Amino acid sequence: MITLSEFKNLVSLSKRDICREIYVENAEKIKVKKEDRVVKNLAKIFDATLAISNKKGFHAMSLRNLSEGAGLSMGALYSYFTGKDELLAMIQEQGRRLTTRILVEQVEAAPGLREKLRAGIVAHIYLSEVMQPWFYFSFMEARNLDKKQMKAAIESEILTEQVFADILRSGREEGIFEVADPDMTAALIKANLQEWYVKRWKYRSRGVAVEDYARFVIGWVEAFVCPGRPLAIE
Repeated sequence: MITLSEFKNLVSLSKRDICREIYVENAEKIKVKKEDRVVKNLAKIFDATLAISNKKGFHAMSLRNLSEGAGLSMGALYSYFTGKDELLAMIQEQGRRLTTRILVEQVEAAPGLREKLRAGIVAHIYLSEVMQPWFYFSFMEARNLDKKQMKAAIESEILTEQVFADILRSGREEGIFEVADPDMTAALIKANLQEWYVKRWKYRSRGVAVEDYARFVIGWVEAFVCPGRPLAIE
């Protein structure tokens, strides 16, 4: 099982890549034209937005608050976005791309279906630990999304479940998993993955580390989909 430390390095690299993608896609809107500078400052803006919003709420955050938190002038901020709605859309897009990309990469790299199921569980839980500010931000700000952003959030949720459903369906066909309804099972797996970042405080108060939680969820899922065939979790 990949360590949390290794996973953090992976996410750090991918975050820069996605900031670069966002710059390329919004080049006509972003007034700064030096790519490396844009990528660096977008990361600062996104991180500061999450830190401030998770304390006082996105709509209560002023651009002056963001200017101070990101270490950029008010004029510099307007070089990257025209207003808070555009900033919200950019942050949501960055987070969704990053989580989806890492999840799919980890699953595809695993050799077998049982290993893919485990890799998906670990990747999602580790992502919600490493990117806890974004996951919490998305959970709290979901009610404030416009129709377009809400649709994108729902599609992202369905895509994540589909990754697990496809693994379970293929495993059932090959006689690896015993599952009557892959889609419903995937939805329940997703609910247990969300539990870590929605109620993270509860497990921290019990001294449960993220690695322990990942191993427990793997064991719980495999007990359901692989009855009578336990396999040690390394």
